[in-house]
Amino acid sequence: MPDFGVAEAEKALETIFAPWIVALGLKPTGFDASGGTFVLPENPALAQIGGVICGQATTSAADTASVVTLAALNGRLRMCTTVDLTTHFIRPLKPGNVDIRVDVLSNGRRMAYTRVEMRAEGDERIAVTSTATFAYLED
Repeated sequence: MPDFGVAEAEKALETIFAPWIVALGLKPTGFDASGGTFVLPENPALAQIGGVICGQATTSAADTASVVTLAALNGRLRMCTTVDLTTHFIRPLKPGNVDIRVDVLSNGRRMAYTRVEMRAEGDERIAVTSTATFAYLED
């Protein structure tokens, strides 16, 4: 994971993603040989009617955190596109910080696969899971 750590991830999240993704406020907290961790900070703008975090926000966070984690494991951002993203909503997330773990299941020359788990901060129960497939558009 040389040359792409938390500082580089923070800069990427602030500069290369669409403004509405930047507005999520996703924060990388660390990377290791198999993935990365993030926090989706509490943001009232992400709550839907009923007082829970909307699924579109968590799905976007899963996709974005996966791309940034792949960059960390690759040591650089590689142009890629999401081929498939499947999200399962297991329990509602009430407004508050959300802990995110991205595990890279496979990171090949042309394709990469991730699994994402989200939990309310301080809660061990999984609230949201996602699996994603990415195609690299360059070597």
